[in-house]
Amino acid sequence: MLFQIGEKVVYPNYGVGTIESISIRSFGARTERFYLLRLNSGGTTVLVPFSHVEEVGLRKVTRNGEIGKVLSFLAEGVCRSNGDWKNRYKENCEKMRAGGLLQVAEVLKSLLVLQLSKPLSFREKKMLDRARQLLVAELAISRAITEEEAAEMLQKALAKASLKLPAPL
Repeated sequence: MLFQIGEKVVYPNYGVGTIESISIRSFGARTERFYLLRLNSGGTTVLVPFSHVEEVGLRKVTRNGEIGKVLSFLAEGVCRSNGDWKNRYKENCEKMRAGGLLQVAEVLKSLLVLQLSKPLSFREKKMLDRARQLLVAELAISRAITEEEAAEMLQKALAKASLKLPAPL
């Protein structure tokens, strides 16, 4: 997948960023092209080799049609959650690393549902916060709205499932 300078992209588990430049670096006899990506949260820069774009899951920002599916899932979708903490955490980590917006929404909703019956571990609280941040940021970019408006949209969808979007940590 090729991206253009200035394009907004999603780096799974890290969030939305902007392609700032494309560079070529040499390693002995081998050359490699890289995207220089500046993440919106914190301004961190990341070099992503062209050869690893698919492996790391770098992708375009989700379009409106997919956003509708995510909001619908948050309002009406059914979550299944593994009872064993270690297995549940591993499954959720894999979903977050895969980076699809719907997978991130699954993590968010499953942790919110779980939180109704028992307290979350420290790691799960951090994961819940990360899922929240990723959803809010991508929704805001995709719909060209503020993060506050994006959080409000997510809250409205979750309210239909009697859930509440957590405040940021």
